Amino acid sequence: MEDYRQVTRQTEITDLIPHRPPFLWVDSIISSDRGVISTEKHIPRDLDVFKGHYPEHPILPGVLLCEALFQTGALLIALQLKDQEAPPSGVPVLTRIEGVKFKRPVGPGDTITMKVSLRETLGNAWFLKGTLRVHGKIAVQASFACTLAQMT
Repeated sequence: MEDYRQVTRQTEITDLIPHRPPFLWVDSIISSDRGVISTEKHIPRDLDVFKGHYPEHPILPGVLLCEALFQTGALLIALQLKDQEAPPSGVPVLTRIEGVKFKRPVGPGDTITMKVSLRETLGNAWFLKGTLRVHGKIAVQASFACTLAQMT
């Protein structure tokens, strides 16, 4: 796999996965190699969600942090499929979430980094493990699975 340290254009990400703003939770791919990918997302201070989610002490909802991990996993799958001579068709869709742990909050203006590794594949199922960090410290950990789905 290629090294993606210079990837910062959103179009390169949207070429790989179907997510689009305002629900795209990955700004750049930092690196990708041998079943491991690292990505990054800057959390804007003016996100609408902060107006209603603990407005006096705004924090990004945990479900959105998990989504950033899941989208990072989808990118890893898409990159691995891209390297195959005859890749199967479909888009990665979440099928399982296990062992999610929330360790610290993420707030307006923070930058989060995600690292997802492939644990194993069984048929068209991909089993992954992810860690999301803020200020270099673990904020979220989760194991999850995806499968390729045909979108009609």
